[in-house]
Amino acid sequence: MSTKYIPYSINTGSQNMQIDSDLLDESIKNKYDFPIFRLYGWNPYCISLGRNQDASFIDKNFISNQNIDIVRRLTGGRALLHADEITYSYVCPVSYLENGEHIISSYKEICKYIIDRFKLLGIELDFGTSKPVRTGFDYCMLVSTGADLCYQGKKLIGSAQCRKQGYILQHGSILYNYDKELLEKIFNEPVSTQEITSIKEINPQISKRDIIKVLSDA
Repeated sequence: MSTKYIPYSINTGSQNMQIDSDLLDESIKNKYDFPIFRLYGWNPYCISLGRNQDASFIDKNFISNQNIDIVRRLTGGRALLHADEITYSYVCPVSYLENGEHIISSYKEICKYIIDRFKLLGIELDFGTSKPVRTGFDYCMLVSTGADLCYQGKKLIGSAQCRKQGYILQHGSILYNYDKELLEKIFNEPVSTQEITSIKEINPQISKRDIIKVLSDA
């Protein structure tokens, strides 16, 4: 069987994380030998914390006043604000990939699909280059790794993985647009426009619907 696609939907943060957890468990239980690919959005806005991330940086009063939810991901990495974006999740057995046992190679193998589909939108993506990790940053998009997808050196898509009983769950956050001021208030750190970019900055004529269609039409 080829890839199973789950139609795009908009859900709360807790619902999105539960759906992905259920898809991972379903794959393990049924010993699926094919991948599952899902696209989704978030309502209300939501901060997702990496599996083992310290949450002490969060000003819960500010977050509550902004009507922003908080959830914890199964996947690792640092926090993300899920606002004006499209998120993907990809579940597959480690054995489905050529180099599934190797972490960075598996990221790149999964992300190649994203790269190929974005070419149809006229957007050429490359893998990021690892930079010295500045531990003061809590916001995932400000940390660059070899598994990120970048446009002209700026991070557009951040991804994270978890592994369970021979299966991989990979999350990816595709920035459609972002609110620099809100991000800086949440994470209490400067957000450099030299480090990250968005679809709206690359080509404002591309809609979310365009992205969803090109990623779903394999």
